Amino acid sequence: MLTYTNTPVQTLHHPLFEKHHVHVSIKREDLNHLYVSGNKWWKLKFNLEEAKKTGHHTLLTFGGAHSNHIYASAAAAKEVGLKAIGIIRGEELSIQDNATLRFAHEQGMHLHFVSREDYRKKAEPAYLQSLIEQFGQVYSIPEGGTNELAVRGVEAFATQLKKEVDFDYLCCAVGTGGTLAGLIKGLPDKKLIGFSSLKGSFLEAEVKDLLKTENTNWSINNDYHFGGYARYDTALMDFILKAEKDFNFPLEQVYTGKMFFGVLDLIEKKYFAAGSKIMLLHTGGLQGKI
Repeated sequence: MLTYTNTPVQTLHHPLFEKHHVHVSIKREDLNHLYVSGNKWWKLKFNLEEAKKTGHHTLLTFGGAHSNHIYASAAAAKEVGLKAIGIIRGEELSIQDNATLRFAHEQGMHLHFVSREDYRKKAEPAYLQSLIEQFGQVYSIPEGGTNELAVRGVEAFATQLKKEVDFDYLCCAVGTGGTLAGLIKGLPDKKLIGFSSLKGSFLEAEVKDLLKTENTNWSINNDYHFGGYARYDTALMDFILKAEKDFNFPLEQVYTGKMFFGVLDLIEKKYFAAGSKIMLLHTGGLQGKI
């Protein structure tokens, strides 16, 4: 079983919140594990249990050169006694290209670099079968870790959170939609706002597909992606530096920094009614921090 550290809810204070009469807190899931932090812990929880239960000895998953999921999966597999294979986008890359790949390798993950053309086939049954033929029987987890068991894991977190603290809104960053889908399922009586870190509005369809039910308590805001996945500008970086000093918790530029920027901007624009209790979810991923 993957180790878990209980995490605090941190109340945030700022003149902006007093001005608009809102209560803001953050659930510090970035502190739940040294390496498998934030939402990754919950997305991997039931997948790891299923891999062990079904007699698999090797985890196979997919990601780019800076993938939080690759980083977390490598550490998680090592901790629970599974071998790990990472299918990495970009055949020109090597283990020494960045800290994420080096860490995954050091944790024992075998890194298999493929062309971008082959990587696009990652969800195709024929391509997955070719990987099984190459590497043997593996327990496969999609890119980003999002599947039905990942959604179930985040739902379990959400169920636990609502017993712990009262809130009206929960805000989180969105990458593949799995975390938001799990939160929606676990918090049917709350309002959920996902802040997309990607350019484009396709994530709504992804979340609906994961939910398989009609839920109307959620939305995805696409206004704060700063140009797309892993894109950022000086305005975002300056915001992160100031926010870390003002609020005393770390942010990164891919997910949580964009989410927090968006929340503060919406508060300033009076999106939230006076008296609203707003909970933010810190999803970790700090190894990608610049």
